Amino acid sequence: MSSHAGHGHHDAPATPVHAHAHAHAHAHAHAHAHGPGGDPATDIDWDVLGPLLEQEAELNAAQYEEAARWIAALPTAPKIRRVLDVGSGPGVVSCLLAEVFPEAEVVAVDATPALLERAKNRARRLGVIDRFQTLEAELPEGFGRLGEADLIWAGNSLHHLGDQRAALAGFAGLLRPGGTVALVEGGLPTRRLPRDIGIGQPGLEARMGAAAATRFEHMRSELPGAKRETEDWSALFTAVGLVPQGTRSFLLDLPAPLSRPARDHVVASVTREREVLGELLTAEDSAVLDRLLDPEDREGLHHRPDVHLLAARTVHLGRRDTP
Repeated sequence: MSSHAGHGHHDAPATPVHAHAHAHAHAHAHAHAHGPGGDPATDIDWDVLGPLLEQEAELNAAQYEEAARWIAALPTAPKIRRVLDVGSGPGVVSCLLAEVFPEAEVVAVDATPALLERAKNRARRLGVIDRFQTLEAELPEGFGRLGEADLIWAGNSLHHLGDQRAALAGFAGLLRPGGTVALVEGGLPTRRLPRDIGIGQPGLEARMGAAAATRFEHMRSELPGAKRETEDWSALFTAVGLVPQGTRSFLLDLPAPLSRPARDHVVASVTREREVLGELLTAEDSAVLDRLLDPEDREGLHHRPDVHLLAARTVHLGRRDTP
């Protein structure tokens, strides 16, 4: 399973949960996931998707760092000696956790070797490779291989496991006394355009969000052992023996005009959403998206002065009591 980056809401494409690497997109376009017709995607080009995942995570790095420093500053925080980043993707957050917790060994856990190789190379570039490990594992089968931890970061990865309660219990069983699970789930849908963009019907992104929610439910229903859970994460922490430690949301607010890297990311993410939402969109909305993605169209994302990036990620904490 993999995350990064992020999104607590269901607006990001990802790699298989047994390895989730989220690229930011309203479609929740899982690279392994089934499209509306039910055919699984099998031809993922990690040379293309990997950089998109890294770019998305880098844009959100300030949010994740703020969340990690919140965890580190909690009065109940134990000494962090070992961190599991479950669903690490290309390791942007894994490396950030290594920087925030300078005495900890950080283990990037994912089921995609190409993404773990990216994570390892990133750790090497950033000078944290001496405390950095990668582990190729699929969950829930691989829980027994993860080992103990003082902090488990599960960034938008739990919802890719069919039985979320059982998976959370699995995380709880890996925590050392006083250890914490940081669950990135929820938040708000990303917004990149005004409600009325001057072409098509107003409210395009809201309708894309509704289509993404439909696709997300389809994805959830097809997961092995899928069970419906009320998404009351504090109640789920309590149900698996953890003590809720609080919930906070962290904002990404990049107003117009966007920098070139941020604009390029918006174009890439909307392109992917256009592909994965497919027939869930109306013909009119599809036509508007085609215009938005046309680099020659002055009303498109490449040129519009009102393109921005606004998102909120929500982090829920659960702690294992000390004896």
